[in-house]
Amino acid sequence: MRRSMAVLAVGVALVATGCGGGGAAPRVSGVAPEKPVAQQAAVKPSAKLGVEPADGADGVNPAGPFRVTVADGSLASVALTNSDGKQVAGELAADEQSWVATEPLGYNRTYTWSGTANGADGKDAPISGSFHTVAPKRQVSASLNVGDDQVYGVAMPLAVQFSAPVTDKAAVQKALQVQTSVPTKGAWAWLSDSEVHWRPEEYWKPNTKVMLKALLHGVALGDGAYGLQDVTASFTIGRALIATADTRTHRFVVTEDGRQLFDFPASYGLESDPGRVTRNGTHVVISKSATVSMTNRKYGYEDVVVPWGVQISYNGEYVHGYEGSRWAQGSENVSHGCANLAPENARAYFDEVIPGDPVVVTGSSVPLSAQDGTYYDWALDWNAWTGKSAA
Repeated sequence: MRRSMAVLAVGVALVATGCGGGGAAPRVSGVAPEKPVAQQAAVKPSAKLGVEPADGADGVNPAGPFRVTVADGSLASVALTNSDGKQVAGELAADEQSWVATEPLGYNRTYTWSGTANGADGKDAPISGSFHTVAPKRQVSASLNVGDDQVYGVAMPLAVQFSAPVTDKAAVQKALQVQTSVPTKGAWAWLSDSEVHWRPEEYWKPNTKVMLKALLHGVALGDGAYGLQDVTASFTIGRALIATADTRTHRFVVTEDGRQLFDFPASYGLESDPGRVTRNGTHVVISKSATVSMTNRKYGYEDVVVPWGVQISYNGEYVHGYEGSRWAQGSENVSHGCANLAPENARAYFDEVIPGDPVVVTGSSVPLSAQDGTYYDWALDWNAWTGKSAA
């Protein structure tokens, strides 16, 4: 009876051991415990490069753009070099994801890319390739009639003159910019195949700051010609000094910002001779000189020196001093087209005037025109002016 109870007690103990919730799992002899599956390491991507222009490109515009970009990495070094070994100036972005050239390239030249990008995978990627820029049949230069840091009058037109005729005028106009500190309505007009002017619809507002940009490098001008270089000028419009030259009253009246400065007697071109008539319309002061030598062999005079000459056209018209016509000033027109003032009065006007100031001639019988080889911009009304645009 006692032996049976002992056996039963052992059996119960064995069962309790096998079912304990906090106990270790039973070990099966000869079988290793199962291990967790190891996670795979993340694969880092390699650098992806973009180069513009692409390797082997030909006929590339030298104005650009020229750039290198990278994804999944950073640019360690970039160089763009011409066939002479000179590097093109460029700028690496702060995030080191892109590089751009900061200067234009030359025509008909081969350029080579080099450098290195560091990939996110820790591997370097080489930058390579080359391209060739376009070879123009000819290169055309441009010049401006205004200069940096100068001050001009309120009638000043802006002129871009080319060294050869332009065929694709619309392409050129897209490359021309006029930026002003004061809103100013204006337009471009082609006065010949090699000269384009911009003028405001009305006189400039005094004290306007102006930036003129002719971004012509790389611009196709037509017939295989390209612009040689960019030209720019930054300048200011001054006060409104306006002269009115009335050939009927024989007066020369000057105002500044609406206030009268001078009212001088004057003598203008002889009306009975069309070759001597002072041209009617708005002239623009071109230049001035303390003395000017006048020559007109058709009318029998040569090297006549006059004081205080202010040039108002390229056909020989000046405002100047002349003692010899003092007797006619204020009463009769006897000159060969110029506005004659007494020398002391001419000096007073000379001291005030700057290029771009208007001189408005009224009362004469022959209008100012393109045949006078001058700034005749203001002789055209606004509709006629805008009709000469290529846009």
